[in-house]
Amino acid sequence: MNIREAIVALEQFAPLSLQDGYDNAGLQIGLTEDADVSGALLSLDVTEDVLDEAVERGCNLVVSHHPLLFHAPKQITGADYVQRCMVKAIKQDITIYSAHTNLDNAPGGVSWRMAELLGLKDCHVLEAKGLPAPWTEAGAGVLGELPEEMDREDFIALVKEQFEADSVRYNSWTGERVKRVALCGGSGAFLIPKAVAAGADVFLTGEIGYHRFFGLENDIQLMEIGHYESELYTLKLLHDILTQADPALPVSYTSIETNPINYL
Repeated sequence: MNIREAIVALEQFAPLSLQDGYDNAGLQIGLTEDADVSGALLSLDVTEDVLDEAVERGCNLVVSHHPLLFHAPKQITGADYVQRCMVKAIKQDITIYSAHTNLDNAPGGVSWRMAELLGLKDCHVLEAKGLPAPWTEAGAGVLGELPEEMDREDFIALVKEQFEADSVRYNSWTGERVKRVALCGGSGAFLIPKAVAAGADVFLTGEIGYHRFFGLENDIQLMEIGHYESELYTLKLLHDILTQADPALPVSYTSIETNPINYL
């Protein structure tokens, strides 16, 4: 498989037309698209250490969830890590491709994998994009139900275990039992009104923000597990897409923890 074919496989699952308007998913740096993939390295973020690892492993393709380039650079001087990554990738003939909100919004995408980790059943997209078949389930977030009703404390323990989260931040919900769960990978707080309207007991996401925790104590249990923690399993999704397209493709996960947030 060459690099162009790998990109086609990724975009068949998550077309760039599904990305949100602010986003910059897709090919970030690519000077060797017709070259065979010597190895694909998967990472949530593109950093200098990740690119160094790609060189060490002989990978000429880095596939990330978060784009390296959100805004058009006005200069390339090495003044920040984004510019240094650009220089390093070009010098080393490394292609960088990012599947971001297009992968979030794709049916079977990021939030759907979260739902699988929690064992949710009867899942539907929380905020559909209103597209025709086969994209009727394209959109933001997922709503589903646990196989059995759970105590809140047991559900929190399940979340911490499945997402390898050191902590869970949550509001003072007046309910006690959890059955219907709404969730979204990354920064999903914009979906809280949708989750409340859908009758969810819990809304789980990576980032919520201090002020959004106020005022919903009688409506819904809000849970925030960290942006990185909510999306780390996304690498398995990218791995599946690529290896299903070419089982012989050498695909590996980065050993670098790119989470910039530390916990004590």
